[in-house]
Parts: sequence; structure tokens; C-alpha cells
Amino acid sequence: MSSVAEREAKVRRPGLRLACWLSVSAFLFSPPFASSQGLAPAGQNAPAAGTTIDPKAQELLDRAIQALGGAAFLVFKRLSSSGRIFAIADGITAGFAPFESLVEFPDKRRFSYGKKQPVILINNGDQAWELDKYGLTGQLPEQVHRWKLATRYGLENLLRRRIREPGILIQDGGVDFVDNVPTRVVDVIEKEEVEVKLFLNRQNFLPVRISYRVRHPQTGEWDNYADVYGDYQKIQEIQTPMHIARFLNDERIGEIFRNNARYDENFPPGTFDPAR
Repeated sequence: MSSVAEREAKVRRPGLRLACWLSVSAFLFSPPFASSQGLAPAGQNAPAAGTTIDPKAQELLDRAIQALGGAAFLVFKRLSSSGRIFAIADGITAGFAPFESLVEFPDKRRFSYGKKQPVILINNGDQAWELDKYGLTGQLPEQVHRWKLATRYGLENLLRRRIREPGILIQDGGVDFVDNVPTRVVDVIEKEEVEVKLFLNRQNFLPVRISYRVRHPQTGEWDNYADVYGDYQKIQEIQTPMHIARFLNDERIGEIFRNNARYDENFPPGTFDPAR
């Protein structure tokens, strides 16, 4: 497809692309991540060389990992889920659709939404495609940018990988009250000046919100993102958020409602190949 035709086709595509921030559980990959086979059990999350972590913050992280399922949370590799996804613009629901998601950590997903002729988004490392009734194209740069952020700072990759990378400062951020929940806060500061805040429920230590402030690669302006997690259900020994809402600069831009989730199912060959 020519570049002009590709742009025209994308203009005609459903407004639900606003909602395709979903990682459902996901993964950015600026530096490559270590294999999940090397993950340490909860309570043995030794920081990498060059990482500074406050003992109180380490205790909070250990309690969060234990609350999420301990070793079961640390070692799972794949997540399948389905449900409904909502796109929101100017505070109003712009559209909703059923979705199905297959994710292999840390950086692969196959995500489809819609009914009769679903749109399929495929990410495999730095490669990103979109398949719909108009054919196969590359994802738009803004789609890829938001996907990478959502996966990099999503619940799974943040607690299983990001906090172990070198050059990170992790501190106890005190207490706060967010989303109508009293929380303990963990501050994660990267050398790229990215600031991440992890808000943990003070009663059960499950993550309530992850917020992060990053520069937009084109404009250079700071963007403030927040992912809010709720309706946790225990699935295969792992506490799984069935409701996820995403905010950009204090505006809600999308919501996910999972009807079901399953861990470590085998995916068909070619799942993350657009030719499948």
C-alpha cells in the first residue's frame, strides 16, 4: 500500500484506536529485558549494580510482589484475556468493543478488537503492525509510542524488570490518598529523568495506580500518564486486575474490563507474525 493510501485508510479506521493503549499486561524494550527464567523469588529482589534502593522501599516492593502472588507472579510468561475496551474522548465514551488479547512477556502481543471485522494489532519487539479490512500496515508512530510506554511501565514489567535495571533510584514516597484508597508510595527515578510513582493499597499492598512523567519524543513536552488498577481477582494463584483505566495529562483516555484471564496457555505458532 502506498504511503498516501495508507494514511487515507487509517483515517477511515474506527475511532477506537484511541483505546489501543492497552498492554493488558505489557512491555517496553529500549534496553532488552532479561529472560523471566532468571527472575528471583519474592523477597530476594536484589538491586542491580548502580541501583540505589531505600530499605523501606524494598520492603514495600517485596510486600507488593507477595500480595500479587509471590513466585507465581514473578515467573509467568504469557497472559490471555478478553472482555470489553472503551475509548474515551473529551470525557465522553467515544466507542466500545469486545477484545481478545494474547501477550508474551516482555514485548509481544496480539490484540484484536471489534466484532464482524476486528482490527488486529501485533507487536513483536520493535516491530508493529495493524491488520484490518483494508489490509496490513505499520502502526502509526503515536500508537507505537503509547504502546511502549504502557508496556514499559505496566504492572508486570515494572515490578518484574524495571526495578532491577541499573542506574535507578528507588525511595519510600510516604503516604497518599488516591482513587479513594489510602496508599503507600514508592518513587522510582530513572537516569532519563523519568519519574514513576507506584501507589500500593495500605491494607493489602496491591497496586492501585502507577503514574509516570515522560517527554514526548517529537514535541519534547512532558506528558503525565497514569494507569489505575482495580477489581483484583485471584487467577492461578496470581492477583489479576480485571479493570484498568488509563489517563493522559489527567484526562481518562481508555478503560479495559476483563471478563476472563488465563496464564501460560500455549499460543498457536505464528501468533506474533502478521502473515498468520
